[in-house]
Amino acid sequence: MLASQKKYVQDLISEALREIGAPEGTPVYLERPKQRSHGDVACNVAMQLAKVMKEPPRSIAAKLVSKLKELSANSDFFSCIEIAGPGFININLSEATKQEVVKQILIQQDQYGFSHAHKGESLLLEYVSANPTGPLHLGHARQGALGDVLANLFRSQGYQVTREFYYNDAGVQIHNLAISVQARAKELQGQQVSFPEDGYRGEYVKEVAQDYIDRKPVQTFDGKLVESSGDTDDLENIRQYAVAYLRNEQNRDLNALGVHFDNYYLESSLYTDHRVDKAVKAIMNAGKTYEEKGALWFRSTDYGDDKDRVMKKNDGSYTYFVPDVAYHLAKFERGFNRAINIQGTDHHGTIARVRAGIQAASAAFGFDIPKDFPQYLLHTMLQVFKGGELVKMSKRSGTGVTLIDLVNWVGKDAARLFLVNRKADAEFNFDVDLALSQSDENPVYYLQYAHARICSIFAQAQEKGFTVPSMDTALKFSLSPLNTQTELTLMNTLSDYPETLTNAAEELAPHALVTYLKLLSSDFHAFYNAERVLVDEPVTRNARLALLLAVRQVLRNGFKILGISAPERLDRTIEQ
Repeated sequence: MLASQKKYVQDLISEALREIGAPEGTPVYLERPKQRSHGDVACNVAMQLAKVMKEPPRSIAAKLVSKLKELSANSDFFSCIEIAGPGFININLSEATKQEVVKQILIQQDQYGFSHAHKGESLLLEYVSANPTGPLHLGHARQGALGDVLANLFRSQGYQVTREFYYNDAGVQIHNLAISVQARAKELQGQQVSFPEDGYRGEYVKEVAQDYIDRKPVQTFDGKLVESSGDTDDLENIRQYAVAYLRNEQNRDLNALGVHFDNYYLESSLYTDHRVDKAVKAIMNAGKTYEEKGALWFRSTDYGDDKDRVMKKNDGSYTYFVPDVAYHLAKFERGFNRAINIQGTDHHGTIARVRAGIQAASAAFGFDIPKDFPQYLLHTMLQVFKGGELVKMSKRSGTGVTLIDLVNWVGKDAARLFLVNRKADAEFNFDVDLALSQSDENPVYYLQYAHARICSIFAQAQEKGFTVPSMDTALKFSLSPLNTQTELTLMNTLSDYPETLTNAAEELAPHALVTYLKLLSSDFHAFYNAERVLVDEPVTRNARLALLLAVRQVLRNGFKILGISAPERLDRTIEQ
């Protein structure tokens, strides 16, 4: 149901409620019945009011139905309003009401489904945020796809979205990378060295070392040139070179997945800008710290954490959640009242302490930060199966399957769609063979096939000498012939697209868009199998062509948000 239509129904029910004596301000919720035979929209307000009005739900529903029919007597908006079950009100819209969605899509085109509800509101999405110490793994791939699609969903709702990558370019991992590359470089020069116990052992380390020895400069994606001295004793130069090299590689891999960022934030800057020191001082000034056994502790239990946390170890180094607190204070200071982090479920334990640190420090900075800042979307890891067997290792990375492995095996479209096809916190296995198959079980193929099938019908229309209308021309067509069950069902589904985008954004659920597009494709295929589009009778043919223009447009709109292509041809015979 279109937003304007939904509001009309809600307002009408609210007016009917007032006239039957229901409490003022009774909320009216509408939902699409799970079984389509139960109507186009249902309302359970009668059951909600039974206790307050001290009447059986069906009695209240009967009064409401009578009043709704009276109020809409001069309108052709509804075709049927009736009571069902214990007191549901089931409503069927008229054919003309359902046909209105086709006109709206033809008018709005690629803006159909977009909302201005959050226009001007800023939102920061942080995801991937990998240490620049090696190739991106499957967790990073899932974050990249989830974050990119979620950013598109938020933009469809009017938000000003900034996509941010937080580089952990400081600390022990970076030192381990530098000494690993140094060790491999010396080995390549024929020196006998002891490889670091905590070093990185993938083949990529040898590649970095060889290019360092060969003094190949690194032109980074953000325009910087990092030179190599070739000196295997110059550990600082090796560190700078290796970080730049691997940042470049990570960026290339993300580009292959179609993932891009608006901003890159360096962990090292939190130290050079003294943000970490200021955050620690703010928490100390709030009286939320104490010393014990040479370490500085944070009273995070004052904010609901299960135990207090060490902030500064007895060797003088900060624990990893401290720069996280400083980083999020910086997010708020930069004007982002809402921030969302996409991370693996292994980060669940950090949420309470990071939020606690933010709350403890905020007063000193004069910030009024919401207690749920930042929000988190946590995802599970996945396993990859190929040829029916679990793929355990990537030789180049020395660990599990990498992001670029996945893209190389199945392509960008399949990788992206499969990575967001399930709820973020749901376990799932990535089946490479399924992702490559041309079958209805492959969701990306199923969706793209629906689009290609529509394009094929248009091509066949031209071959038969029929005019394929433009959007503007189709607006002039009569849509009254669109009255078969499959046509009415298809138009109902088209009208659900805007609300799908809104709900997917609000619930941080990109998978909901995939689910919707599967349903739309299924309804289109059902229509295709039941009705012939290219009939000789022009009024019916044109109405159905207009309907297909609308379906194709919504598929394209959804594909754009998912970041997948909309091919006009696929390798399956399509006939109409």
